Amino acid sequence: MESSEAIRPEKMGPLVMKETWNTPGSFVSWERSENIYIIRGERGGIVFVFLNDEMFRMKVFRDKVPDLTTTAAVLAESCIPHLFPVEENDGQLTFTTSAIRLIIEKTSLLLRVENMDGKVIMQQNLTSWNPRGASHAEYDMQPDSHFYGLGEKASFLDKRGERYTNWNTDVFAPHLPEIEALYESIPLLIHMHGSLSYGLFLDNPGRSDFDMRSHGVAFTIGCATGAYDVYFINGPEMKDVVKRYTSLTGRIALPPKWAIGYHQSRYSYMNQQEVLQLARTFREKNIPCDVIYLDIHYMDEYRVFTFDPVHFPEPDKMIAELRGLGVRIIPIVDPGVKKDPNYEVYKQGVLEKHFCRRLEGDIFFGEVWPGISAFPDFSDVRTAEWWGDLHKYYTDLGIQGIWNDMNEPAVFNESKTMDLDVMHFNNGRPVTHEEYHNLYGMMMSKATYEGLAEHMGGERPFVLTRAGYAGIQRYAAVWTGDNRSFWEHMAMAMPMVLNMGLSGLAFSGPDIGGFAHHTSAQLLVRWTQMGVFFPYCRNHSSIGTLRQEPWSFGEEVEGILREFIGLRYRWMPHLYNLFHEAEMTGLPVIRPLILEYPRDPHVTNLCDQFLLGENVLIAPVYRPDTDHRSVYLPEGLWIDYWDGEVHKGGRHILAAAPLRIMPMYVKAGTFVAEGPLKQYALEDTAETVTFHLYGAEAGSGFFAACTLYEDDGHSFSYKKGHYSEISVHAAGEEGGLRLGWTYTVREYAPPREMLRFALCYPNFAAASVDGLPEISLEQLEEGRAGWARNGKNGALIIQVNDEPHGGELRIGAAKAQEELSRKE
Repeated sequence: MESSEAIRPEKMGPLVMKETWNTPGSFVSWERSENIYIIRGERGGIVFVFLNDEMFRMKVFRDKVPDLTTTAAVLAESCIPHLFPVEENDGQLTFTTSAIRLIIEKTSLLLRVENMDGKVIMQQNLTSWNPRGASHAEYDMQPDSHFYGLGEKASFLDKRGERYTNWNTDVFAPHLPEIEALYESIPLLIHMHGSLSYGLFLDNPGRSDFDMRSHGVAFTIGCATGAYDVYFINGPEMKDVVKRYTSLTGRIALPPKWAIGYHQSRYSYMNQQEVLQLARTFREKNIPCDVIYLDIHYMDEYRVFTFDPVHFPEPDKMIAELRGLGVRIIPIVDPGVKKDPNYEVYKQGVLEKHFCRRLEGDIFFGEVWPGISAFPDFSDVRTAEWWGDLHKYYTDLGIQGIWNDMNEPAVFNESKTMDLDVMHFNNGRPVTHEEYHNLYGMMMSKATYEGLAEHMGGERPFVLTRAGYAGIQRYAAVWTGDNRSFWEHMAMAMPMVLNMGLSGLAFSGPDIGGFAHHTSAQLLVRWTQMGVFFPYCRNHSSIGTLRQEPWSFGEEVEGILREFIGLRYRWMPHLYNLFHEAEMTGLPVIRPLILEYPRDPHVTNLCDQFLLGENVLIAPVYRPDTDHRSVYLPEGLWIDYWDGEVHKGGRHILAAAPLRIMPMYVKAGTFVAEGPLKQYALEDTAETVTFHLYGAEAGSGFFAACTLYEDDGHSFSYKKGHYSEISVHAAGEEGGLRLGWTYTVREYAPPREMLRFALCYPNFAAASVDGLPEISLEQLEEGRAGWARNGKNGALIIQVNDEPHGGELRIGAAKAQEELSRKE
């Protein structure tokens, strides 16, 4: 006898159904409600919120009343609706700001954004959804379109011809150009065509897709679930898009200086003695280092918020000795909490209902390093505060930084993550993990950062994360995950980190030397040369691979690495200044050339070299046995950092690059602030700063300027105004150069008595400095005020007392000289 089970539908063979996609249909009506504009169509509508003259939000809705809640990615203070004039005729609705016009075609609800000259910036042709809740829209793509952003994605800088999925994924292998999803999801696309740029940010933390490959004359943005909630961000320059996007989702918090230093890691340093010996070796060898990481083996059977009592029996004494050496510890903390009723963190989490559950109330368990584990529900403020407070365990030991890993979240199952029907209770607005997935890592890092800040007595914390979503830059630095010791992965790191910078993630970088596989001496040298100019600078390697500490390949390699790591520390004032700029403006620390030279057709997809700030060009060598490489120099005059040779820009040159040299160029007319070589960033030495001016000219057409920001480097007191800004300028004049400086803010007094100015490779020979005697370099080092000649080509160093009121000097030229010869 058979039951009805015999005629289950799937036993009858596949059911063929044509998928139906709906559109809002034609225009029906519009209304304004408290500065919100609601456009209703036959089957749905779009709500528009103008955030300012340059940005608006458009959210598709299918119910009678649109839901205007946002995710945690968007800053509430950036979402205040603004009112702008509306014109209506038979065919169109037109909204006009001071910068753009938004035109809505009534027949199809097609959207078009024009500038005030009538040029089309963006056109959205079709918005649609299916019965399962997926949505997508189609946008015009021009023959000269270029695409940037999208956070951590593989392949080249320009994403035209590519398709990507945003779904935070634990990808140990392979990291290939074709891979569509990695650990981070930043659904921001920057579209540049002609002289115009704009951004589209899809605020949806579920699975989304950006397809610039499949449609020829169009690109599409879609999401599998949740709301189609898009922000239009006007340029017209790419810099404007980056600044406005980061005003919407936040900018990096200025990190402590020690976090900008060199970091050393391995999976794993296995015991307390190994960690201490590692730190002592750095100091004995005079190789600067600020941080040593503890990977998962420091814990007691991988239980977070513990130390292994056998291998790390006295963590307090270890940390105290390390701090005496100027080294900080950063331990790894994963979200998986071991299922163990005798483990206090697990017990609290169960009893206080802090773990992710299914709708019916059962805790979700998944396997990770500790075995079967539960996962905190960071969507709930109550749980986030509990998690943050747990970090008092670390801060009481003197730990000021935490490494969040496995927080996609990674689970050792077929889907590699949490089941999609697990619930996040989200402060009373429950959503499934399918809808929330990409936010999980960011909310973990937010809880971690805020917990550390609460317990660190005014000190700035540091958090490193593998997973994140738009807005993660407010809480954590990001590294690019489990790369390999392949030359190809070194090359891939450049466009990856550059696009992360365009996506608001100004503090990011890869594992120097590669994490998995075995590095080589050459690869470690070349990767370190590149890595010391990336915002985040960490050497990390996997268990079972060749060691990658700077001394691992003999004295020659050690000497090169010592020099380049030291260069990062000497350039710390310049780097710190760029981090301050990132906090203030959202602009990245390292930049693709297209950001600074958007009209140069040679740089639209140039991603094997980059700019540090505006005017320092870094050209890494990313192939083995290579002692020359092609370098493209954009417009202007560029000075070789190593030998002073001047090159005219707008062309390619062949740069010599023996193993000890990585090609570097400074644009003429640029100041670079350098400090003393330190063994760690906050080493208690005088903060004498030297303003290096490259390519100065004794003529009326020359001008250079910079502003240097300084604070104590470790506390939040700068937010109360305790910082200084010194403005420096140089102007050429007939027969000389006038150099001036003044403190525009001096609420913080740097610990120094002298200031230095250095003319590097000027195109005139200096004969005098008004009011200062010529002295020897030895007298200069002894702290005397004066000026000294420094090598060839007219270079000189000036040293003056660091007076709060500033000063001005005139440098006299010996005689008019012909310009330095330039290579053709």
